[in-house]
Amino acid sequence: MNAMKGHMDQGSAAPQAKSEMLQMVSFLDDLSDELDRGMDLVVPNPYLRMALHLLEGYFDAKTITPTSLIGASQVPYATATRRMKEMLDAGLIEQRPRTKSGKSFSMHPSEKLLDHWAKLSSRIRRLAEAQFGGRERGTDTKDYFFGGSYMSAQTVPPLKVLPEPLKVPGGVRVLVHGDPTFMVMETLKRQFEQAIGSQIHQRAFSIDRLREEALRNAERKTSRYDIIALDLPWVGEYAERGMLMPLDEAMDIARLDPADFHTAGWKAAHWGGRPYGVPAQTTPELLFYRKDLFAKAGLEPPATTEGLLTAAAALHDPARGRYGIAWNAARGTALGHTVLMTMADFGQPVLNLPKIAGGFETDRLSDRNYQPTIDTEAGLHAAEFLMELLKYSPPDILSMSWYERVRPYAAGTIAMAYGYTLLAPYFELDESSPACGQTGYLPHPAGPGASPVAPVGGYVMGIPANLPPDRVPAAVEALTVFTSPAAQKMYVQNGSRTNPRYSVGADPEVRRTSPIFEAVDGMSWRDELQFWPRPPVPEICDIIQICGEEFHDMLRGIVPPREALRKAQDRADALMRHHKTT
Repeated sequence: MNAMKGHMDQGSAAPQAKSEMLQMVSFLDDLSDELDRGMDLVVPNPYLRMALHLLEGYFDAKTITPTSLIGASQVPYATATRRMKEMLDAGLIEQRPRTKSGKSFSMHPSEKLLDHWAKLSSRIRRLAEAQFGGRERGTDTKDYFFGGSYMSAQTVPPLKVLPEPLKVPGGVRVLVHGDPTFMVMETLKRQFEQAIGSQIHQRAFSIDRLREEALRNAERKTSRYDIIALDLPWVGEYAERGMLMPLDEAMDIARLDPADFHTAGWKAAHWGGRPYGVPAQTTPELLFYRKDLFAKAGLEPPATTEGLLTAAAALHDPARGRYGIAWNAARGTALGHTVLMTMADFGQPVLNLPKIAGGFETDRLSDRNYQPTIDTEAGLHAAEFLMELLKYSPPDILSMSWYERVRPYAAGTIAMAYGYTLLAPYFELDESSPACGQTGYLPHPAGPGASPVAPVGGYVMGIPANLPPDRVPAAVEALTVFTSPAAQKMYVQNGSRTNPRYSVGADPEVRRTSPIFEAVDGMSWRDELQFWPRPPVPEICDIIQICGEEFHDMLRGIVPPREALRKAQDRADALMRHHKTT
């Protein structure tokens, strides 16, 4: 958790707004109170009262006991006991042992009750909309989607409680990246602990420290973690080093519903045709741009690199404290990622991957038949483009990295910024930000002859290969819960702007939280979401570092573009030769 402090205000990143179904629970609870008090002939409905109490406890991660459930019924004890047993027999309530003796139970809504409630909640909303509001009445229509086209999409049901709590000594131990999505998971820890029936201990690190800790963990006799998160480009390295357990050895992959994941995110989790992780967040790097500033200047959203430079020049006004664009330009890892993605904007990967329809072949990376391709004409175009971007960037651009490039955009001093969707809460959830409600989302503008690309980033979660066998079943169950559609929806409702699943992106409630999800889904269907810009080969971290060092010297004016390309190519070639001989 400490890794995130200083990066993002947790209050704005993960607002604890109640879900719409919990709002409906509160509404019906209040309505029942009014009816009971307002009419002498109305008697409490114990089934409804107990169902509402169960749901409220579930959504708020509070333990519900048989005693509290009987008390919530508002009918005599004997009557409530009979009604509770009827709900148990009907499969609406699940009991979970709270003690080893099995004499004490906690009560939870069953999957059947949650499904019924999701459908009922939606029907009540639509009924209220039809009766008390709507377009024809001239009222606010921000919730009209309940009766509109979004209803054709399936609503993802809430996270369900496992029938049996996970029995794992010391609880489930998780290693993650200190970004907004995983910090939302930490915020929702109580809900997840209730769902799996076990404590969760989460450690979060910055990107470079996360990899270092995973490498140290792999050298230990037994893993300190049941589940670890890794950046997508690291999959090949972790697989080749034997750091991760192939998931098809540990579980039935069909349980994950692979077809529901964005294709690029799911394929990137594979090495040698086998899955080594489950996408926990799929977050493409996009171009954020201020729609209001573009409209005022009469500019079209840029689809090409030339159009981007034109817009950056038009909106660059340092005298008034506004700059054209921000991007990852800090030396090392940050700029290295920019170099690889900019080369992709000009139609070339950093390796000599075979070209195929819609991009480049990545299924055979484990054959290791690839070479670096940096010092090329496309590489030169990318280098010259970055030199041009420098003219319309803030003065501290060469020290800007992941968070630093989005902070000034949120503050209104930058007109455009390249950024991952996971960073969008900086401005989407801050009503004081000039970019709030005024941001458009585009794939990377393309260079001449190339196609727009939205380079896929994000993290997958996998099981360490050195995890003791007796802990693997619990790790599999927890991993399935953490990456489920219900969990992904919870992340979004609490501030995350990443999503690896089609079903979650199509959910009407999710779509109303941000225009990002509709935009990213469109990019996925158009095959613009691609992971080949950062191919997950074992050498990729070193190649990124090399590019981030040599191109930084270029941007500082120490070497010209052609020399930076040559030096980066020579170092990458030497690296590859070394890897092939060891």
